Amino acid sequence: MERPLMADTVSAARTVTLQFDDNALLPLLYGEHDRHLAQIEQRAGVRLASRGNRLTITGSAEAAGIAEAALRALWKRLERGDVVAIAEVEASLRLAEGAVRQAALAEAPEPRLPLSDLPAIRTRKGAIGPRSVAQSGYMDLLAKHEMVFGIGPAGTGKTYLAVAQGVALLMAGRVDRIVLSRPAVEAGERLGFLPGDMKEKVDPYLRPLYDALHDMMPAEQVQRRIVSGEIEIAPLAFMRGRTLAHCFAILDEAQNTTPAQIKMFLTRMGEGTRMVITGDPSQVDLPPGQKSGLVEALSVLDGVQGIGITRFAEQDVVRHPLVGRIVAAYNRADEQAAAGRSGRVVRRGGDGPPRQEGE
Repeated sequence: MERPLMADTVSAARTVTLQFDDNALLPLLYGEHDRHLAQIEQRAGVRLASRGNRLTITGSAEAAGIAEAALRALWKRLERGDVVAIAEVEASLRLAEGAVRQAALAEAPEPRLPLSDLPAIRTRKGAIGPRSVAQSGYMDLLAKHEMVFGIGPAGTGKTYLAVAQGVALLMAGRVDRIVLSRPAVEAGERLGFLPGDMKEKVDPYLRPLYDALHDMMPAEQVQRRIVSGEIEIAPLAFMRGRTLAHCFAILDEAQNTTPAQIKMFLTRMGEGTRMVITGDPSQVDLPPGQKSGLVEALSVLDGVQGIGITRFAEQDVVRHPLVGRIVAAYNRADEQAAAGRSGRVVRRGGDGPPRQEGE
């Protein structure tokens, strides 16, 4: 079972009563068969009781604060006419938890819940908002910096939000085109000869970028802009020797670049261009012994003025909740393997004493 939010914090019990002024929206807030309330109870570790248009929250001060903030944010969505589903409930809980944790670290008397003035990326298909505190910070960097690195595990929205920002700027006329690029590296497979022309050969590597674009714009508009050159999707090797001016350029899966390749891409930046580099250093598919260009770039460019870096963690995964647990399990396995290689004491199963790896 998933750990309740803030379950490691012990504090006095608290009861909060919320009153809603539109009974027609209550079924949408509660969800079918109260499934949204059940989700909040399970994740926040609170008890919810509804009577008429009133909803009572009972739990620790922190847990009740998280549930209250999440419910208020969801209610505002409904008042704006936005959809509320399980994904939105999960996102509101994640954002509320992050705000309470930040307030606790800052020892603020009241948490600053960033749920009423969250950043949003506006496309013709609607506004795209953050689903975690890390995403909120990432979106702020995308709006303010000319070069941004989004680093973290799969499912945290690194590429999706970058594509959304590029589409928003293109629609607003602030850039002339979008350039999307990826290194054509096979993920642990050998595909061999691929039939077709150059576009057909490289399209399989670039499919996630196409998928994100189609979420932002109608398919026929995506195709029309690709034909006109307003949207360019190309392997990283095609970037050599070019200067990218007045565009929004995204390098995805940057962990699979070599140091020379990522340096080449970063130095393509021209006047009026914004760049976003995304990747997961734990998912390198380069040949054994080959150093990841992304890892080197993060070390070399740390602290350089004008460059923003957002580091996502496993708790920022916004896909299916099981994805977050899978990422966490692999991270634990990697840590145990690293401990074994360094000779640290590791706990074995059974009744015997702990011993070092290799004994």
